[in-house]
This record gives sequence, structure tokens and C-alpha cells, in this order.
Amino acid sequence: MQAKTKGESLVRLLNVGKAYRQPNGQVISIMENIDLELRTGEIVALLGPSGSGKSTLMRIITGLVAPTSGQVLYREQPMQGLNPGAAIVFQSSALYPWLTVLENVELGLKALGEGPRSRRRKALRMIDIIGLDGFENAYPKELSGGMRQRVGFARALAVEPELLCMDEPFSALDVLTAENLRFELLDLWLEHKIPTQSILIVTHHIEEAVILADRIIVLGSNPGRVRADFPVTLPHYRDRKNPEFQATVDRIYKILTNPHVDELEELEPRPTTIASPQEPRYPLLPHVRIGSIAGLLELLEHRKEDLYRIAQELQLELDDILPIVEGAQMMELVELKEGDISVTPIGNAFIQGDIDQRKLIIRQQLLKHIRLVQQIHTFLMAKQNHRIPESLVLDILERHFTPQEAERQLNTAIDWGRYAELFGYDEPSKEIFLEVSEPEEPLPLETTAV
Repeated sequence: MQAKTKGESLVRLLNVGKAYRQPNGQVISIMENIDLELRTGEIVALLGPSGSGKSTLMRIITGLVAPTSGQVLYREQPMQGLNPGAAIVFQSSALYPWLTVLENVELGLKALGEGPRSRRRKALRMIDIIGLDGFENAYPKELSGGMRQRVGFARALAVEPELLCMDEPFSALDVLTAENLRFELLDLWLEHKIPTQSILIVTHHIEEAVILADRIIVLGSNPGRVRADFPVTLPHYRDRKNPEFQATVDRIYKILTNPHVDELEELEPRPTTIASPQEPRYPLLPHVRIGSIAGLLELLEHRKEDLYRIAQELQLELDDILPIVEGAQMMELVELKEGDISVTPIGNAFIQGDIDQRKLIIRQQLLKHIRLVQQIHTFLMAKQNHRIPESLVLDILERHFTPQEAERQLNTAIDWGRYAELFGYDEPSKEIFLEVSEPEEPLPLETTAV
């Protein structure tokens, strides 16, 4: 089945950036240099790791958040305030529990000043289209999760938006309900049963993006930026077993697992500009435990496997498996080439080792590769009592991250350091302290960079 004809520009972002100023005056950049266009007649999927600014970007497009720099155009005119042609479906249905289905769907129309008769007619029509006929007078507590999300869709579509924005709309649903809703939405789009001219969906589900989208945009993180923007030419409805479908999924995994290579750099090189001197960005640690990394290594023993297949085998979504892989990569325990993941010699030594040998391997890799752990260890060694307050490290981290992210970064470093018996943490005093142990000879490992 053919999708709607793609046409004119609906929304354009020109060199858009978003930053927040911390109470200490430090500016934290969430995203930088975002250039993208949403056109009529297309479904666009926005993918990226946690912290890449996907939801923030959607809120900039809808006018809920103002950019710090750059410009947003709607129908080629500078956008001031809310986007007049956009509506949002959130991850949770966000219904008012004291209102009926009909009253919830009427809310957007009421806010636009529609009269009672007109908004009732439009709301009932959309309730019927979305498959909730007969539940007009039901309250949210009487509905299943899937039905509540349908109400959210009906409410957004009732105002007849040109652009429908969806922020992970299926992620809170069970697998079967989510799959059913995806294809029902696709039916409505392909059969022109809804007035929407363009759809933007934020998702962490790669297959969902390939199933629905005519175009996929992949964001990078720290700060958020567009790393890839490419069309999906497969006709609807798409078969997951189709080799081209699987090749597209593999392509996205390759982009996401090679954060230093942007497809845009290869396809559309930008003019070289001289950047102003800037402090190097602080490496972002993935929020994963060593136990999760160990589990991945055990699964990969004697295997070189496509990361997409590993994710399917583990039944993990993008935001679940990528941090584990990134943590293993940072410690040189796994190697990624062209989307295939395999264990390095150091990773194999970890798999074969007993608990003490595993701890020693992690200790060596942390001190060799993880800047935050190196700094904490250096501070502890420099102190006569080998103790430092956590506030010392947080003050440094908050120059690079929000206070919440700085705390998560410190917690991750402490968790990794504890596993490796490099340092411990005293909760009552909020102090990090050096673990005292006998000097150890390094394991005879092959440590050639991979």
C-alpha cells in the first residue's frame, strides 16, 4: 500500500540548540546545531540513546519548549509560542480521571474555543474512528491500558492537527496491545482516515521505527545532534523477515554503536568552520552494573553475533542493551565491527577468570580507560587519610552535567569502583574511601587496543 504523497515543508529547524544554566552559572548544553525538516505526507521516527534530547526536540517542535539558539519555522514562518498545527500523544495517556471518554476527547477542542455542539460532533467522530464507539460515557478507570491510550490518540486527533507528535506512545503497553495499536494507526494514516499531514514519533524501539516510518532520524548524545537522516523505502505493510527490513535495522544499530561516526558527515559534509576553544566534554558513563556487562560477556562466549540478534535473544529494547554494550566497550571487553559484536581477549580472560581475577581485570581496565574512576582514585591517593567527600567529585561533574546526571555519574563510578575493590563509599558521612589491599601483579593479558 502506498503512503501519502510527500510534499511541502511543515516544520523546519535551523541550527537549533537548547541549553540550561545551572545555579552555579555553568551552562549545560542539551543539544546543538540541529537542522531538520518535517514535510507533509511522511511519518518520521526519531531514535537515539537516552539523554540524546529526543523528547526535548519534540517539545521544541511543538512549541512547549523554546530553543536557546537557532530558529523554528512553521509553514516557512518563524514560530512564536505554541505550534498552531501540532498535537501530542504522550507515553502515558494523561487523562483526567473525573472526566468521561467523551469529555476527555473534547478538552483540546474546548481549549480552541469550539462550541459545545461542534466539539461534541468532532469528538464523537474521532472516538468512532479510533475504535472506542460505545465507551463515550466510560471513565478512565474502567478502561484497559490500550483503551486509555486510544483516548489519548482521539483527543490529539480531534483538533485535526497537521502534525501529530507521539512521545513513545506504545512503550507503556504490553507487546500485543502495542503491536495492534501500531498497525491500527498505520491503517488510519494509509487510508487517509485522519486529517493529519505528518507524524513524528519518538521511540527507543528500532523495529517500531522501521515498521512505521518513511524517514528515520538518529540522534547522538552529550550533546544531542543529528547523526543520521535517511528514508525507508520499503512499501507498507512491512515484513520483519524481509532482508531489506533486517538490513535497515542493522544499519541503525551500526550507527548507534559507532557514536564517533555520523552518516551525515559521509553523505553531506558541512563547510569547515573554526570552532572557539572549549573545554573537552566529560565522558558520559552508561548507568549499568558490572553484573549486566558480565552477563553479556557470558552470552557472547565463543560467538561473533549481530547486535540486533543479541537484542532479540535477550528481549531487550534499544535503551536497555546499548548502555551495557557501551560499558563493555569502554573497558575494552567487547569489540564492535559493522554491527557485529564479539568478545576481546581481555573479555575472554574475564569470562574464564574466577571472581578475584574478574575483579582485578575490571580494576585494571577502569584505571586505564575510565577518566572519572581515575580521578577519584588519584584524589584518594593524594589524601593522607585516603578519604574525600562526594561533594568534591560532584562539584567537578556539575560543570559538565545537570545535578541529577552528575549524581548518576558518581553513583555509577562508585558502583564500578566497589566491584573492582578500588574504593568504597560511606553513606552516613557521604565520603568515598580507598580500599586497602596487598599489591598485586597484573594479569598477563593481551591489552592491545581494539
